[in-house]
Amino acid sequence: MKALELDTALKKQGLAPLYLVMGEEDYLRDQAVATLKASVLGGSSADADGGPGSGLDLFNYDLLYGDESDGEEILARAGQAPVFAARRCVVVKSAEKLTAQDSEALLSYVKEPCETTTLVFVAAKLDKRLKFSKELMEHAVAVDCSSVAEMQLSEWIRTESGRLGVRLSQEAAGGLIHLALSLKGEAGGSLNLLRRELEKLAAYVPPEKTAGMQDVEAVRGGEPGASVFDLARAIAERRESRALWILARNLDSGEDPLRILGALAWQFRQLWKAKEQRRYGGPGVDVSGLFTERDLGTALKLFAGADTKLKGGASGSSKRLVLEMAVLALCERPEARRPALSTQDSGLKGARP
Repeated sequence: MKALELDTALKKQGLAPLYLVMGEEDYLRDQAVATLKASVLGGSSADADGGPGSGLDLFNYDLLYGDESDGEEILARAGQAPVFAARRCVVVKSAEKLTAQDSEALLSYVKEPCETTTLVFVAAKLDKRLKFSKELMEHAVAVDCSSVAEMQLSEWIRTESGRLGVRLSQEAAGGLIHLALSLKGEAGGSLNLLRRELEKLAAYVPPEKTAGMQDVEAVRGGEPGASVFDLARAIAERRESRALWILARNLDSGEDPLRILGALAWQFRQLWKAKEQRRYGGPGVDVSGLFTERDLGTALKLFAGADTKLKGGASGSSKRLVLEMAVLALCERPEARRPALSTQDSGLKGARP
């Protein structure tokens, strides 16, 4: 099951004796552990880092680490009887760091876990070729903490901002979605960063005010008026000079060229979806009537060509040129466009529609 579905599943199905919490998102793993701990010991004892509660919880909860504990210790803790409670909770973080010998010692328990203990193995990733990993994935209830899909990100941001008392404009929500998508694949995932940005917004924006993109830029330390959303707006308005200025500001501040390109591609995909639904404009950008479906299709082909060029080993100055050419091509008014150049001539597939 997905991590975001865990709470609902526990209410419907109850607790299982064995769980595998796995995925690259640190935030989701921590929340899954907290949810499981709360289900076993009660809500007042749960916290995000899996720390001890108080009173009898100290007797019924153990937090271990795969690179610090051996198989015998894990078995001993999991095999203890609960004290004045129905169940114990034992969490083994960094389970991927268990040695082969310790993993082997746990195989029989994994196949027949103790019914009065909820044993939770937590890992960013497991080697699926190992026997222990195979047995664990077969017998444990798996909680998927991998990256959240784009459609779910919007709901996650809405839920988390609501919990923190932050109202977001469509543009600000879109900016945070792009931020998360651009950080996919990085160590620890993107949701921890998003949560921190929302917490900063909660402290920065008065409760009666709706947070806009300018507020997101302010708490992130970005230059006002120079976000990727401003870049998309300048392109939509065919303002070449401003678009190039914003691009230069982002590059000079150290923004990765591929992330800038990804931001633009994401926004144009939103515009494509919006047109299909007979609506105009992506998050934070009103481009009503400024882009035809042909324009959007050409833009996406342009992004694909630029992506190939950027990933092809181009140097810093060449990467800047690739992006500048892409921005100029996007800003060009339909009536001024020249016939398409070949990929060999332009270096960008579909650079000139």
